[in-house]
Amino acid sequence: MNTITIEPGRAAPLGASFDGDGVNFAVFSEHAEAIDLCLFEPEGRRETARLRLPERTGNVWHGRVPGLMPGQLYGLRAHGPYAPEQGHRFNANKLLIDPYARQLTGQPRWSDALYGYNPGAKTADLTFSSRDSARFMPKCVVVDPSFSWGNDRPPATRPSETVIYEAHVKGMTARMPGLLRPGTFLGMASDAVLDHLCALGVTAVELLPVQAFLNDRFLVERRLTNYWGYQSIGFFAPDPRYLGTGDIAEFQHMVARMHAAGLEVILDVVYNHTGEGNELGPTLAFRGLDNRSYYRLAENPRHYIDDTGTGNTLNLDHPMVLRMVMDSLRYWVQVMHVDGFRFDLAATLARTPQGVRPDAAFLTAIRQDPVLARVKLIAEPWDLGPGGYQLGAFPHPFLEWNDKFRDGVRRFWRGDAGMAPDLAARITGSAAQFDHSGRAATSSVNFVTAHDGFTLVDLVSYAEKHNEANGEDNRDGHDANHSDNLGVEGPTNDPDIRAARARRRRNLLATLMLSQGTPMILSGDEIGNSQGGNNNAYCQDNATTWLDWAEADTDFQAFTARLIAFRKAHPILSQKLFLHSRERAIDGKEDLFWWHPSGRAMTPPDWEDPTLSHVCVEMRTASDTPAHLTLETAIFMVFNAGDALEVAVPPAPEGCVWCRHIDTAAPDAAHQRLNGDPLTVGAQSVVVLVLEEAE
Repeated sequence: MNTITIEPGRAAPLGASFDGDGVNFAVFSEHAEAIDLCLFEPEGRRETARLRLPERTGNVWHGRVPGLMPGQLYGLRAHGPYAPEQGHRFNANKLLIDPYARQLTGQPRWSDALYGYNPGAKTADLTFSSRDSARFMPKCVVVDPSFSWGNDRPPATRPSETVIYEAHVKGMTARMPGLLRPGTFLGMASDAVLDHLCALGVTAVELLPVQAFLNDRFLVERRLTNYWGYQSIGFFAPDPRYLGTGDIAEFQHMVARMHAAGLEVILDVVYNHTGEGNELGPTLAFRGLDNRSYYRLAENPRHYIDDTGTGNTLNLDHPMVLRMVMDSLRYWVQVMHVDGFRFDLAATLARTPQGVRPDAAFLTAIRQDPVLARVKLIAEPWDLGPGGYQLGAFPHPFLEWNDKFRDGVRRFWRGDAGMAPDLAARITGSAAQFDHSGRAATSSVNFVTAHDGFTLVDLVSYAEKHNEANGEDNRDGHDANHSDNLGVEGPTNDPDIRAARARRRRNLLATLMLSQGTPMILSGDEIGNSQGGNNNAYCQDNATTWLDWAEADTDFQAFTARLIAFRKAHPILSQKLFLHSRERAIDGKEDLFWWHPSGRAMTPPDWEDPTLSHVCVEMRTASDTPAHLTLETAIFMVFNAGDALEVAVPPAPEGCVWCRHIDTAAPDAAHQRLNGDPLTVGAQSVVVLVLEEAE
């Protein structure tokens, strides 16, 4: 290695590219004065060569090293001014991660050497650290990402047929019996996991962040960890903790296995910020390569604009930063074969100097990209900056997480006054938010629970959060959970409370699966998983968050599968077009009708009654639906959060009869034909009737 040479190489592609008999390195930095390539021995402890990248094309520094092979470890050092008050934080004493690295060897080992300044000094970030950070840093790995995909075919499930399952790689697999590689992508690819998902009936697995991320220093010092993964440090590299042998092919194998089972893979991605934090954070990659380009800086460029609550915000207004994000997305689709993305704090990605806009550079770029046009795009439509709540404002083809659905459904079933009209809006697709600009009713990603917040069991078992284990004196996490313990805080052996909780869970899940939109369920809810009342378990990599398969609620699991199957069997529940009580040309009947239990139409005074605790609705295919897609007649549903009531069933046309398919008060009851009789709806329950042909 002492005689190693470097050639000019090429400015594209960015990153480390193996070409058969050498590796080309290309790195963007607009403000650097020089960039060094550092090569390391296989164990990563000793630097064996330091080579100055010999060429600069525009703002890309590049060079090619003949003879290098996949598996080579490397890092970068950037030379330039250390002038924080001008926005520059170059420090060649700090080994840096290549933003385009396809693989990393692990996590940084926390040390003051990782900071570009001297922690503890007065006006610390204005000081300059001469300590070398290489021995504390993970190393980048040159990889050949080619993979034998065979006849892999993405399922390309239509949004109207999609049921999303939000899961954590380790949480899903750590305690699943019989796995050879629990806690890894190979564990997620196991027969046991695939059999469970297929039996449940979900169509897409949305993985919490799996791009390389940091364990924050403050968590490590508390003996905790960044479990969820929302601190990205490498947008192209799978996180090493999920690679059993360290080979990125394990991720590709997982995707291929899921595709073969008919399941899509959606990644939760974090392009709004990085794990480097604010001016007091470490220098690990972007800050050391070109702080002024990669981050949005305040009027005083020593400081950072923070619309994310994490200390920094990526600067997607810069064309090369935007290019990095777009290259990353295309890489995960083209090389890793994923089927879509959920964008964390997507309002940040849509920010411009004029505020959050649907024509922001990122949204425009992603919408015109032919590679990304074929995958699912889901926005978390808010951030912490000014004007950051943007539910319903994202352009087609984005779907959006709908927190109004979550909160409205929770409050209705908790018995809050005046929530029946809100429930009516939620089960019909939240049209006030989404019915514009040609958007489909499937644009609303409906959920009652997600990784952030209570699990379904905890939602009906705790009136307050219990986050003491997080080490923040229970100050962290949401306070407005709209939860209800139904009489006792936490676990109980009281049979009446346990039965009430089980029914409440069935009601919540039934409402989710019977609503227009795209449903998402939280991994573990189907088996009764609890986090002990912790509604912010982002730092709990332990039994708090690992699913306990040995204690699975198999009855609720079967009920969940039955609900999903019912949704799939009845396309009225998952329409592209919104329902607005318009007459249909095919039969002159309205596509949506709100019934009073007495058998008459609901009136404005009915809806304005704050004590109204039930919603009775009849749905048909939407009025503008093409005739060849009108596949069934009608569904009648009653959502009753109050006492038992008797409901006059709508008249059945000649030759048809209403048949009860779902009753959360009697989840195991057989289908029952009503033959014109009134319907008794139990207290706190959901009943669903289907109009069928009489025999």
